[in-house]
Amino acid sequence: MDAYRATVIILIFIVIVGIIAIPFGNPKFIDRAITLELIFVILAALVWKRYSRALYACIPLAVLVMIGNSLAQPHVQIMTTFSKPLNAVVLIIGGYVLQVALMYTSLRSIMALKSKRLATAT
Repeated sequence: MDAYRATVIILIFIVIVGIIAIPFGNPKFIDRAITLELIFVILAALVWKRYSRALYACIPLAVLVMIGNSLAQPHVQIMTTFSKPLNAVVLIIGGYVLQVALMYTSLRSIMALKSKRLATAT
């Protein structure tokens, strides 16, 4: 599978999980959750259109999401105790598994681009 396509698929899965998670989240933070979802939608559209610079934005964004989930005490408590099982699963999948996959596929896409550029330059 093309690395670009894999990155778009991961971004779409992140958006889907985020849409599922927003209703279960704290209503005080809904504006931030929607903003983050819109960023992922925009990144998915840009990567789908093959704008390579969008790939570079995916990596720090994924790191920020993972750090944010790790620093939010309510998130950590939900994930470690499974007091709210659905929330815990959504946090783990959307906040860590898919974010690591996004970093991996973005890096693979960037490396594929660079190798393609090197091959055409010589």
